[in-house]
Amino acid sequence: MREAGMRIGVISDTHGLFDRSIIHHFAGVEHILHAGDIGQGDVIAQLEQIAPVTVVSGNVDGFEASGIPVEQVIELAGRRIAVYHRLYEKGKLTRDGASFLKRASPAVCVYGHTHQPKAEWCEGVLLFNPGSAGRKRFHLPRAVGLLVLHPESIKTEHIMLADRAE
Repeated sequence: MREAGMRIGVISDTHGLFDRSIIHHFAGVEHILHAGDIGQGDVIAQLEQIAPVTVVSGNVDGFEASGIPVEQVIELAGRRIAVYHRLYEKGKLTRDGASFLKRASPAVCVYGHTHQPKAEWCEGVLLFNPGSAGRKRFHLPRAVGLLVLHPESIKTEHIMLADRAE
């Protein structure tokens, strides 16, 4: 039985690859957040078949040149959710990322770029990176994430994907 609360699928760094296993992993989500590096192809159209999608562009997409916003702030289940691609680089919060967090003042910030699945609290904000759902790169696992928003809590889950897409 699935846990109650608003379920949100979280994905990043697809680099043009839509893994069909995501259809199963995101079944029943009410919204999907894509944290950039979408890449070529119909990744967003495929995700929109599952649930409404909020997306930002990443460095692979050319940021502003892509026509896709580089940052988004939305409200889901009464919580302010920020989406930003390059929040961290080389293990450190970027200057632009820190500025964005200060301006956005979110409860949760979803980000990508590092390809490292991570969930951590920083100054009262949940920073959540689902990992990379694109082709396996480096030594990092392929992964997507789930956020479950409850009135009094936020739960996170990383879902490891097979090394090769379905």
